[in-house]
Amino acid sequence: MNEKSANILELPKILEKLAQYTSFSGSRELALKLMPTPDLNVARELQRETTEARALLLAKPDTHMGGVTDVREAALSCQRGFVLEAAVLLNIRSTLRRATNLKRTIGKLGSQYPLLSAIADTLEECTPVQNEIGRVLDDAGLILDSASVKLATIRRELRISFERLHSKITNIATSQANAKYLQEPIVTQRNGRYVIPLKAEHKGRIPGVVHDQSSSGATLFIEPLTTVELNNRYRELQIEEENEIRRILTALSEMVGESADKISHTVEVLAYLDLVFARAKYAHALDANEPQLVPFRTNMANHPGGTIKILGARHPLLNQIKVVPTDVELDDNTFMLIITGPNTGGKTVALKTMGLMILMAQCGLHVPAAYGTTLSVFEDVYADIGDEQSIEQSLSTFSSHMTNIIQILKLANSRSLVILDELGAGTDPAEGSALARSLLLHFLERRVTTIVTTHHPELKAFGYERPGVRNASVEFDLETLAPTYRLMVGIPGRSNALAIASRLGLPAGIIEQAREMVATEDLKVDDLLDEIQKTRDEIRHLLSRKQEEEAEVDNLRLELVDRVENIEHERRKILAEAREQAEADLEDLRREIRRMQRQLEGAGQPLDAIRQIAEQARTVSPADYLKTPDPVEKPSNGEVQQFRLDEVVWLPNLKAEGKITEIGTDEIEVLVGRLRIRAKPNELERRSSKERKKEKRTAMPELYDGPSTQFDRGKSPGLELDLRGSRIEDAVPQVESYVDAAYMAGLPFVRVIHGKGTGALRKAIREELSRHPLVSKHMSGSDKEGGEGVTIVHLVTQN
Repeated sequence: MNEKSANILELPKILEKLAQYTSFSGSRELALKLMPTPDLNVARELQRETTEARALLLAKPDTHMGGVTDVREAALSCQRGFVLEAAVLLNIRSTLRRATNLKRTIGKLGSQYPLLSAIADTLEECTPVQNEIGRVLDDAGLILDSASVKLATIRRELRISFERLHSKITNIATSQANAKYLQEPIVTQRNGRYVIPLKAEHKGRIPGVVHDQSSSGATLFIEPLTTVELNNRYRELQIEEENEIRRILTALSEMVGESADKISHTVEVLAYLDLVFARAKYAHALDANEPQLVPFRTNMANHPGGTIKILGARHPLLNQIKVVPTDVELDDNTFMLIITGPNTGGKTVALKTMGLMILMAQCGLHVPAAYGTTLSVFEDVYADIGDEQSIEQSLSTFSSHMTNIIQILKLANSRSLVILDELGAGTDPAEGSALARSLLLHFLERRVTTIVTTHHPELKAFGYERPGVRNASVEFDLETLAPTYRLMVGIPGRSNALAIASRLGLPAGIIEQAREMVATEDLKVDDLLDEIQKTRDEIRHLLSRKQEEEAEVDNLRLELVDRVENIEHERRKILAEAREQAEADLEDLRREIRRMQRQLEGAGQPLDAIRQIAEQARTVSPADYLKTPDPVEKPSNGEVQQFRLDEVVWLPNLKAEGKITEIGTDEIEVLVGRLRIRAKPNELERRSSKERKKEKRTAMPELYDGPSTQFDRGKSPGLELDLRGSRIEDAVPQVESYVDAAYMAGLPFVRVIHGKGTGALRKAIREELSRHPLVSKHMSGSDKEGGEGVTIVHLVTQN
């Protein structure tokens, strides 16, 4: 790829931006050296790598290159006998650890990220090197005592020697006898020896070796003779320690040298992998998309076969929020685009944007353009750009332009892209125009994909006269006298000089005189272009409105779908709640029937009616429970009794009384104890108090008159029943009989004393009370009444 053209199109600046997303020097170097590939398959693979990396970083944002450094030179130096410092060895271990982590992490996701997995699979873990460095060094780079047996022994002796030396010299420094000779009672170091500060006038008072003196000469730093041997031994051990550490680092460096090639390869792979991650991060920052790369078509007679379809492209070096997107598409009949328009209108930026999109795509970078951008992979891109409009602000003379173009003519072919800015500028307009047309005709005949900008109006006609050529222009707003920077393919640029002069206030007479000097054909062309521009604006406005309406329809449709889903969800929720309630009510019904059945069995009464009800209850399902009941036939005699809410009625079939809680058209709901029963009006009877008591005595004589009961039903059984010490099987029947007797005696409430204990007796008694139809509620006693050891039982109100 032509390096000069890449520089002209500002690819190095893009690579500088890319390098900012790398993690270490190795990958940064690769980023700065990145060049577009002319191979379609390679370019496609690069794009897929970037796409995989974006997906991986999105799914696993903790994937990074932390701890990686470029240790290639250090590793290779070990092959030449160099001994590495502890910090460098730690860098090698850290790099290898990150390589191991990435290899295993990405390897597990091989089916999702096959290209990245293939790259990571080539990483060398060098596990023995990692383990040995970790065994010898701690995380701070210090040699561990366990690095060798000899080092452990030396350090143990070193600690003992230091303690002896320090104890001895500290005693000398703090001795009261020596206090008058010393400046301070401290121990310090000079030249690696432990010394004490002696006043100069007392030299010789403490025998020793002078190692230093203060700047004033008032203090001498002496090593007492009694500590010389201890100091010597301590220093000898220090030297032995240094030698052993040197030996250990040498052995480690030799081990690194044996794996230097693998380590170097691992760093190279990590650098490339980090470059792929950097491409992904840069793409995310630009909100870029993967372009579709296609081969050159070979079945086209008068067309080179290249494809350029750029949608919503944004120059990556400009403000991505403010920049105006560029749309360019060369159809099957076009491979040369001539862009005309005023200065500062954005022609050069549009030119560079198109060139950069192609170079970035062939570098494996996602492009800041919309989905659907489709490009061919060119063998080379040649550019000649340079004027006062240039982003580089570099001026080019006519001769330098010609020199570049001559070189391009020699190198360009049908698989090349040629980008020329201000073709024919910098010389006589007539000659420049003729030269520009001749060059374009030459590129056209050689079928070279070409994009040029120009000020020469004659090239507009060239764009209409020649097949394969199409005009384009940058839009200019006459109201604001400012360019919109929007590229319009298919419409040549028009001269706005007279219109601009008029808007700025130039006298009308001068404007009209100038208009008369302009050729009639040119005025007609300008009027025609003006009409085309107005029509294009109207179509764009209508299209924009249509898109807004379609978006609004889509939003309404989505809102409607959400509403329908919410309604369906609510319906299912209500049905589920109703079904749960039905199941709970049915369970209550079955439980009450079982209780009544036990009472009837205990009373020795016929069970036919209750068995029939129980059988019906067993066959009822929640679905049946939720159905609307069929209308109930009225009594054959046509008479319907009138009942009131809260009225107490008698149910002959159940031989029980209950209270009316709901009156329907054909059914009445009656509360019998805790059981709610629906019955037809002709199945209910009104009874006086005496009749109800008589019916109860007839239905359950044992309950009132039998000899097996413990209490006399006509008399009060007392307000308390003490069951402490009773067994559960004895206490429960007593509670039931006691409550019945208390009810018959007209007591409003009673107290059952069961004690606290393990709580088993209390639980059984309260379960029995919960089932008893004559108990309205029960609760624990207050602290004064005995708390949890007592249950207060409230009986139902008697009529």
